[in-house]
Amino acid sequence: MTTTTQPTTANTDMLLFEPTLLGPLRLQNRIVMAPLTRSRALEGDVPSELAIEYYTQRATAGLIIAEATQISPQGKGYVFTPGIYNDSQVVAWKRITDAVHAKGGHMFLQLWHVGRISHPSIQPDGGLPVAPSAIKPEGQSYTNDGFVPMVTPRALELSEMPGIVEQYRTAALNAKAAGFDGVEIHAANGYLLDQFLRDKTNQRTDEYGGSIENRARLLLEVTAAVVEVWGGDSVGIRISPLSKFGDIDDSNPQPLFTYVVEQLNAFNLIYLHVIEGETGGARDVPGGFDLQTLHHLFNGAYMANNGYDMTLARDTLNTKNADLICFGRPFIANPDLVERLRTGAPLNEADPATMYGGGAGGYVDYPFLPSKA
Repeated sequence: MTTTTQPTTANTDMLLFEPTLLGPLRLQNRIVMAPLTRSRALEGDVPSELAIEYYTQRATAGLIIAEATQISPQGKGYVFTPGIYNDSQVVAWKRITDAVHAKGGHMFLQLWHVGRISHPSIQPDGGLPVAPSAIKPEGQSYTNDGFVPMVTPRALELSEMPGIVEQYRTAALNAKAAGFDGVEIHAANGYLLDQFLRDKTNQRTDEYGGSIENRARLLLEVTAAVVEVWGGDSVGIRISPLSKFGDIDDSNPQPLFTYVVEQLNAFNLIYLHVIEGETGGARDVPGGFDLQTLHHLFNGAYMANNGYDMTLARDTLNTKNADLICFGRPFIANPDLVERLRTGAPLNEADPATMYGGGAGGYVDYPFLPSKA
């Protein structure tokens, strides 16, 4: 496996590695492991035994956000992704959280409904994926037959909206039973809640469409339900204001996301997790959008994500432009990423061929730094 070299942390501010409080949790550092889809769940969307080792290997992160996890069979968009909607899944996740806690780590679960980013072959009874409006996304869905073109979804009926909220509430209860320290509401990357927010994908004419207030209604109802279960100090939320991931867009994102953050403050959430720029891509901020406006509006911790290395993380913390730094892909190939960042050691590079699906290879077999003992 090839390596890349990180800038040394010698003689620099070590704020990234200092313990910090996040609500009721005392994190051992400000490094967060981002939710990373690895597509290794078993039949019935049950996390595998290998996931225990995978997550405990990375428990030196201040906080682990578990991979995106569907809140219901309807919320599933890709094969081999885990769920949090039945007892077998809860039992499997409990083994994982117990192991992470035994290593001194903390772990949140990301609550996920993909909306239109799915395919009938994945949906219950071969039904159409659901969405705010019946608008076909570009791109392909990962199914048992490989990648296939996505289809035109069906628009959710007004009468179905309370049921969507209830799916989140039930998942939040299950996450608590599974021993997580909290949950993150996934409202980013072109999935269901993001689809309701954006005017490209939401063309409804009822109380869930049209105005910014209406388009944000479902997200706020979901947040209220999840906070009822957990309390705001154990709930975070993820947004991607500038990302077109999932074939999504909005004609005027600054007032939209300003309103969203202002309304979220009523719930006293523990953190705001922001994808800065294009998901998994450029960090450019087009059109004068000001991410720091969201940071300063939000009452809780600001978690920054997208393309961070040691230098950018250090500078962002030192200028107080974030409270926590989320690392994604570097954690795939570097179970000991915290120590590698701390010492300036080379980073392993991930093998794209084992990113999704498969077994232990490319999942739990990436090398740690040699022991000094």
